[in-house]
Amino acid sequence: MTRQNLAAQVEDESAGARPKQTRALPVTLVVAVIAVVLDQGSKALAAAQLAPGDRIPLLGDLFGLSLVYNPGAAFSLGSGATWIFTLVGALAAGSVVTFAARLRGARWSLALGLVLGGAAGNLADRLWNPPAFARGNVTDFLAYGDLVIGNIADVFVVLGVVLICLNLLRSGPHQATNNEQTGDAS
Repeated sequence: MTRQNLAAQVEDESAGARPKQTRALPVTLVVAVIAVVLDQGSKALAAAQLAPGDRIPLLGDLFGLSLVYNPGAAFSLGSGATWIFTLVGALAAGSVVTFAARLRGARWSLALGLVLGGAAGNLADRLWNPPAFARGNVTDFLAYGDLVIGNIADVFVVLGVVLICLNLLRSGPHQATNNEQTGDAS
């Protein structure tokens, strides 16, 4: 190690410099792949084991299993415009990949990976499930009372969004300004 390198290292350590964090994209993609596998596997299991419309209570009336094929969004809204949800899902997945390529840090990797995995899981249903390519119904089976029936992909999206909010709250305005100046987006 040369004197200049050693001096720079000591200077960095005395200034409290953080070690360089890795890009979020590789970890984001790994988390997303795991999420898609879990989502698609759970949907295949639900379709194989549950009869459409029947409800199996797990926690009384609060939570159960009930297989439905949803052509719309949450609460079956927009069931006549399934292709729009396919387009929105593809754009959301692309946006998450773009953000992950620019960010650094494990917290962002996990949050973005969960959102990407959930979006991709439901997008796969839209692309490949009946009635037609890019207009398929999403397989839902997690019944939350009488409110909504969702799936594992929905759970991953919600968890990812909560983590994104926590990440944003954790980095205050001062840190955001410093990150913009240094190019670090942990």
